[in-house]
Amino acid sequence: MNYAEIKNCDIANGPGVRVSLFVSGCTHRCKGCFNEIAWDFGYGKPFTQETVDMLLKMLEPDHIKGITLLGGEPFEPQNQPAVVDFLRQMKTKYPDKTVWAFSGYLFDKDMLSGRLGELTKEFLSYVDVLVDGPFVEAKKNLSLRFRGSSNQRIIDVPASLQTGEIVLWEDWQGHGKGMK
Repeated sequence: MNYAEIKNCDIANGPGVRVSLFVSGCTHRCKGCFNEIAWDFGYGKPFTQETVDMLLKMLEPDHIKGITLLGGEPFEPQNQPAVVDFLRQMKTKYPDKTVWAFSGYLFDKDMLSGRLGELTKEFLSYVDVLVDGPFVEAKKNLSLRFRGSSNQRIIDVPASLQTGEIVLWEDWQGHGKGMK
């Protein structure tokens, strides 16, 4: 896997101060995508253990709330092995840091169905909040927090997996579950 960019001290892609990993490669190709350059799986730099070590170091300070995964598309089947391996290491070292992920795939129709591969369930087990659904330019709304178009959902993944129904994350103040 390659990555397009890493942002340290990001405040735009989830609550609190976060580290953001923009992976390369996306087959959705949404019209109006903010990060079209990251559609190419070969774009950017190789994601290596050295990259993982750098991310883990960035996550170390107490003021960093967690990691945000976006892209490109972190849930592309060819990206999942590297992302899941990173999340295993991250959660071992920082079990209380949160994981946010952005995906053009749908939680219920694509991820839970198993059509994205065997690693998807493990991947979801590490995710606290998922912003799902493709960016739809006709539904673009700049007033929305943490999403670009009104069709996208902000999902509390642990609650959704536990109940078997989609539970939307609505704790904008950051005081609730998963927002330590």
